[in-house]
Amino acid sequence: MATIKQERIAGIIKKNLSEIIQNQLKDKNVGFVTITDVEVTNELSFAKIYVTFFDKSEMRLEALKKAKGYLKTELSKKMSTYKVPDLLFQLDESLNQGNRITEIIDNLKMD
Repeated sequence: MATIKQERIAGIIKKNLSEIIQNQLKDKNVGFVTITDVEVTNELSFAKIYVTFFDKSEMRLEALKKAKGYLKTELSKKMSTYKVPDLLFQLDESLNQGNRITEIIDNLKMD
């Protein structure tokens, strides 16, 4: 269970990182990205960033990972913490899983 401090930092990271990606990141390979969730470790060393894309998600995820240094630098300018956690980007599969469950339920209703 996340502490209040972890949740607060995760919220700040999510908000600021979304703005940086949308307004400052010039890499066209990233495309349109949505940050769905952020989880910060207990010691605030790592932040797992869950993202979704509209298309070509593996290619776009790699481009986002390559921009990690720039994103962390820009994030550090917007945060008032002593240390900015290392950013770990991960594809959020929950939307795909939800769609698959809905598809299975719909197929069961037809039978």
